[in-house]
Amino acid sequence: MVASIDGSTALDGASAGLSSDADREVLLTLRSIADLIIVGAGTVRSEGYGVPNKPGQRIGVVSRSGDVDVASRLFASGAGFLILPEDAPHTSVESVRAGVGELDLRAALRRLPGSPAFVQAEGGASLNGALAAADLLDEINITTSPLLVGGSGSRATSHGPQISHRFDLVDLLVDDGFIFSRYVRQPGPSA
Repeated sequence: MVASIDGSTALDGASAGLSSDADREVLLTLRSIADLIIVGAGTVRSEGYGVPNKPGQRIGVVSRSGDVDVASRLFASGAGFLILPEDAPHTSVESVRAGVGELDLRAALRRLPGSPAFVQAEGGASLNGALAAADLLDEINITTSPLLVGGSGSRATSHGPQISHRFDLVDLLVDDGFIFSRYVRQPGPSA
């Protein structure tokens, strides 16, 4: 994730305006080692997701309704699939379904194709909030952009209940005003 110094994860509706070449390199490096990527449908639309660079890598698009452009390169290539509640409308796109009414992320992640060991979540904020609420985040990589943007942009997690999970800072790098932080979940119960 990337966020401004005042906490916004978007500038003009997308994260690209907050990013830098080094931030994009970090993202691409993490993508290159991930077995599978999950991302919210809104982020796929706003960020223009396409076919992954890593051969065979899949992208699971989380949605409540399955309302996606099935003709987009991501889905037409077969790299994209949907992660939906069981009672979401039928779709022609391959899907993993779990939960009734609301998506059961814990069950859905257990059903991901290929039993991936490293699943990278790429947002948006609502998906991150749901993953945090379900206690499914083991590591957080966040870039702090040296921009103050104001407005009403989302935080890195939103639309979830208040929680308190402790993470340890394990890596920190500063480059041209950007701060790259890697946090790893502390073992044991939540605070």
